[in-house]
Amino acid sequence: MALGPARLQFRVQLRFVTEEQLFGPGPLSPPTPQSLRLEVHPAGEEADATVTDADGVCVFKCLLNRDTECCRVGKESILITLGYNSALLKFESHADLSSFSNTLKRCRNEKKELSVFNQRTEEASAVQYFQFYGCISQQQNMMQDFVRTATYHRAILQNHIDFRDKIVLDVGCGSGILSFFAVQAGARRVYAVEASSVAQYAEMLVKNNHLSDKIIVLPGKIEDISLPEAVDVIISEPMGYMLFNERMLESYLHSKKWLKANGMMFPTFGDIHLAPFSDEQLYMEHYSRANFWYQQCFYGVNLSSLRGAAVDEYFRQPIVDTFDIRILMARTVKYTVNFMDAEETDLHRVEIPFVFQMMQSGLVHGLAFWFDVAFVGSLVTVWLSTAPTEPLTHWYQVRCLLHTPLFAKEGETLSGRVLFVANRRQSYDIQIVALVNQTGFRSGNILDLKNPFFR
Repeated sequence: MALGPARLQFRVQLRFVTEEQLFGPGPLSPPTPQSLRLEVHPAGEEADATVTDADGVCVFKCLLNRDTECCRVGKESILITLGYNSALLKFESHADLSSFSNTLKRCRNEKKELSVFNQRTEEASAVQYFQFYGCISQQQNMMQDFVRTATYHRAILQNHIDFRDKIVLDVGCGSGILSFFAVQAGARRVYAVEASSVAQYAEMLVKNNHLSDKIIVLPGKIEDISLPEAVDVIISEPMGYMLFNERMLESYLHSKKWLKANGMMFPTFGDIHLAPFSDEQLYMEHYSRANFWYQQCFYGVNLSSLRGAAVDEYFRQPIVDTFDIRILMARTVKYTVNFMDAEETDLHRVEIPFVFQMMQSGLVHGLAFWFDVAFVGSLVTVWLSTAPTEPLTHWYQVRCLLHTPLFAKEGETLSGRVLFVANRRQSYDIQIVALVNQTGFRSGNILDLKNPFFR
């Protein structure tokens, strides 16, 4: 079960200010030089903020919610108004102020209607998504994917000159493992942004590895948080099944608003590959899943009227598994997304036309998909591949069946398109149309990437 939001702690200086002092003649006297501890405990849409002195005595306490009146003062201070009095809190760094401000924004529901993420995502989907990634077990599953983790480590460490003394942004940091790699490569500071409750565990790892001066964990969505400065490099692991699932690529592209003009992105671009395949066993296995509904006397009930609907539902499921490359019937078609140039809206509708020259005769049962991403550094380019010819990753490969298989002869051409249409469930509806040009026979399917079948 995922835990609640992490408790935040800061060192601050505090000064109480009246309206007369704010608008009276002469400058304000500086806050007390004594360093106090500010502890923020989020609870739902609110948070308790408590300031204590060195003896643990409470000197200031307030509730942060949508009614909290506040404003930023300079680069390191914030003014919170309570009735006729105000408390001026001066933080030790821009990063601390940004972290506190992000918490305050969530409590005040600022940008909720304007948030790009909230506009494109159903609330129920977001809750489920962040609960899933808030589990340590899921973070472990990804970290134990040797191909994934080792490739990121190699891409960052072998391009150490791109990270040395640089400011880095880690989007959707999870456990923070990529942030640690960036520090190992010499990064001066890393902002690790994470919207799920696993942010608290990332903070624990940062503190226990004595890197609090290097890695600043910022709880929240990249679409909602604020950074105190622009960054030199953005790192992330935003890929889902078929590259696009979960729509985190859009959050990755959104983060470019914090990237300097000459900044870098790791990964830099992604390729999705597709090819026709023949697999009679898979097709019949998938089709027979609906045979349950063929029964005409199930405890005295005729179920057969639902078999057609069951077949349609099962065929809407992309199949996540791996396969022998000998089932592929043609050379792949590749579609590239350059993360440096692409905009978020480019991923709302992705159309991939294809023309395959058939290398063998047989029944085409569907299209197989996988992806590669490239980390283009100043020293080396490192590839992470999920191809069926490479060691298996937790992304596997994905196959989409045609409703009706198509017969094609060697030398004939299979043409058509794959259309990815983004939906508010953080996924895509996939439309496939395929035509054997020489015979005019055509087939297709509409699939729901949000609901794959794990074979």
